[in-house]
Amino acid sequence: MDQKPTISQDVTPKAVRRGLGRDALVASICGAVVALMVGASYAAVPFYNWFCRATGFNGTTQVATSAPATGPIARKIAVRFDSNVAPGLPWKFEPEQSEVEVNIGQVTTIYYTVTNQAARTTSGQAAYNVTPLTVGSYFQKINCFCFTEQTMAPGEKREMPVVFYVDPSIVDDHDNDGLGTITLSYTFYPVRDPVAKPLAASEDDKRKGNL
Repeated sequence: MDQKPTISQDVTPKAVRRGLGRDALVASICGAVVALMVGASYAAVPFYNWFCRATGFNGTTQVATSAPATGPIARKIAVRFDSNVAPGLPWKFEPEQSEVEVNIGQVTTIYYTVTNQAARTTSGQAAYNVTPLTVGSYFQKINCFCFTEQTMAPGEKREMPVVFYVDPSIVDDHDNDGLGTITLSYTFYPVRDPVAKPLAASEDDKRKGNL
């Protein structure tokens, strides 16, 4: 007697197959989200700094190219300095003075001291803001170590300047009539993939001469 060929059939219930499909989709989405979060963590500090500079968010200070045109005025204000280091960066970071009193509009230079306590080269990027948060748009920096990444050799100690002034236009903001103190705060975060710096011309010429 001729036997009919056996036909293979999928006996897995449809509900089970749908459940497996959903599980695979959820797993894929979760993997993508984790990958995105890991990638974002490396770019978090530069993106945060860019966003805050562009919007003045969270008390972010402004960047000036010169002293105010009107010059300093008689009203004085105290500026305090705060320093922090995020986990993972083996640096000692502190202001050389905790507070100064300045005239509004007066260009002032202060220094922070940074020491790399590791036996290896390390890099960091500083995030910053001022409090009260509403004075961020009046706090102008002409020069600051926070504008760029900082790379420190093993055991290196460095003085890092901040050149700033408080914009005289703050006196027209009556919400700040009673303002007596501004606190400038920095936090250094580790940079895992520092931007490569170009060779100095003299070093480059030496290498070419050795070819």
